[in-house]
Amino acid sequence: MNIIEIKNISKEYIMGSQLIAALKDVSLSVQKGEYVALMGPSGSGKSTLMNILGCLDTPTAGSYRLNNTEVSEMSEDELAHVRNKEIGFIFQTFNLLPRLSSLENVALPMVYAGMGKKERIARAEQVMDMVGLKDRMHHKPNELSGGQRQRVAIARALVNNPSIILADEPTGNLDTKTSYEIMSIMEDISNRGNTVIIVTHEDDIAKHARRILRLRDGLIETDVQNEPVKMIAV
Repeated sequence: MNIIEIKNISKEYIMGSQLIAALKDVSLSVQKGEYVALMGPSGSGKSTLMNILGCLDTPTAGSYRLNNTEVSEMSEDELAHVRNKEIGFIFQTFNLLPRLSSLENVALPMVYAGMGKKERIARAEQVMDMVGLKDRMHHKPNELSGGQRQRVAIARALVNNPSIILADEPTGNLDTKTSYEIMSIMEDISNRGNTVIIVTHEDDIAKHARRILRLRDGLIETDVQNEPVKMIAV
């Protein structure tokens, strides 16, 4: 079953007097449970595509159906619900709130979902344990390493049980060993049945996915199935 289906998506920006085509007539289907890597050089359109898939941006033209619902026909409230409940976001810069503890950062999406405090804490503790940070729940982001902060961000993305995880360069600020640990967690997420889409410019990271799409100049250049390989821990 296709959880994501985009047809003839284009995205144009006006920069000064220039019209920039970030995506050009792109079509793509992603099945439930797939693990996909989006690759390409800077300016290829991969981040634009990620933002459209995450309902953070809208295409200039084309159709995007998410869970068989046309995204362009959703109300703002429906889009906000999708972004909070259906999609979990992981960013290169972590995007954690510095004054909140790790546990409070992880619980935040459940506040917006209207969940009670006792239930929020129990679920946040569960996912913190899942990413191996049970002993760091009450530490603030500045008391954690880069890898630990990314684990908190992953736990936050998972906390509402989303069907799709979108990760934008999740290892971009991390060393090789920590990148390996984060990708191991991403693999576990995929193995539990989540649809995982990761944007990366690193071949070693993309090789964890089961499907690799390469973009260039706003077009999908190649779309190949991949036999996932594990990085060697260092």
